Amino acid sequence: QVPLVESGGGLVQAGGSLRLSCAHSGGTFNTNTMGWFRQAPGKDREFVAAITWATSSTSYADSVKGRFTISRDNGKNTVYLQMNSLKAEDTAIYFCASKTRPGGNVPSNYASWGQGTQVTVSS
Repeated sequence: QVPLVESGGGLVQAGGSLRLSCAHSGGTFNTNTMGWFRQAPGKDREFVAAITWATSSTSYADSVKGRFTISRDNGKNTVYLQMNSLKAEDTAIYFCASKTRPGGNVPSNYASWGQGTQVTVSS
């Protein structure tokens, strides 16, 4: 599995916005569903959002619904995560991954994890 490459993280004040990007270092995605996860210090990696490549159907964790938007650009082979109204509790390393197994949006059903991008929200 070729790892994905995340970018766009940074330091932002509470209430601010960031847009994360996820690109396939090998060229094109070979999956039906792409997902974003995050991991805060001392916590397990958790699901944030997912998008199906063919239909752009989306799903979100309850904690980010109404604030985050996942999207994809077929031409650029890139998946985005637009994050608005950021809160201190959104501080984490954000990862994208491709879904390789059936079932729920849990880390064990995803692969091709990148290095992640740090998002820090100051209160």
